[in-house]
Amino acid sequence: MSGIAWTVEDHLRGKPASVVDLYRRFFQIVQRCGPVELSVARTAITFKGSRRGFAGAKPTNRSLDGYLDLQARLSDPRIRRVDPYTKRLFVHHFRITSSDELDAEFASWFARPYQVGQGAHLQRWCDVFDGRPDE
Repeated sequence: MSGIAWTVEDHLRGKPASVVDLYRRFFQIVQRCGPVELSVARTAITFKGSRRGFAGAKPTNRSLDGYLDLQARLSDPRIRRVDPYTKRLFVHHFRITSSDELDAEFASWFARPYQVGQGAHLQRWCDVFDGRPDE
């Protein structure tokens, strides 16, 4: 497929129905956060906010692998590893093998990465605090 743009369908082609279902459910979770843009490459399907990508998915023959960007480390059995991206941003690599793992807790993680996609990780505390006491 050299020189040809990849699509979501290319990633899902030939995958077991269970993995296709995991991707579709993951997509719904991400979409609930707000508008997203897809950037599809051979290596992954990236979900982008107005400023940057904040999550990604890679359907495999056995699982849905992916990542989400958070401003703090998260510990959970679904998280395979956490890599620092910057001082304020950590890439969390996950693996989902069952629809049960796409639960309310997993869905709750995506509000923060979505904000990263909107540029929240660039905002410093002093940019928000105006120095005046609360009134």
